Amino acid sequence: MRFPALKLFLVSCLVIMLSWGITPSAEALTQIKLTDISYKDCPPEMAAGSVTSGTTMAANCFLITGKANNTSGKYVYNADVFGRIYDANGNSVMENRNRIGLIEEIPPGVSDFEFRISVAASQPTPLQLEQLKAAGFTGKVRR
Repeated sequence: MRFPALKLFLVSCLVIMLSWGITPSAEALTQIKLTDISYKDCPPEMAAGSVTSGTTMAANCFLITGKANNTSGKYVYNADVFGRIYDANGNSVMENRNRIGLIEEIPPGVSDFEFRISVAASQPTPLQLEQLKAAGFTGKVRR
């Protein structure tokens, strides 16, 4: 063994090069534009037992609906929805939270979406939905 350091170096290079081929690529967040956004009361079966923040406070259940425009050409998964929701008095419905919901799967193109929110019964309607947008992944995310 005249060149043990050289052998070690070559083996290390080989291992690194082989690992490049089997390492999954990182999936970047894909931005999704949301339009035609509105809300409606949840159906009675969905609203039953609504609670807020893990307490037994009275809450109203609403479905946020609209269109999601996915221009990536790929399915987008686990898209977090961000934005602001205010009550009729201009008070934040979800204080200190920008993430307001989740869309599990968005196909390429324009598609309908809906997600559920709970709002304290003490906050008056109509709700004001502002700056809603979504971002998700083009690959499945492990949980």
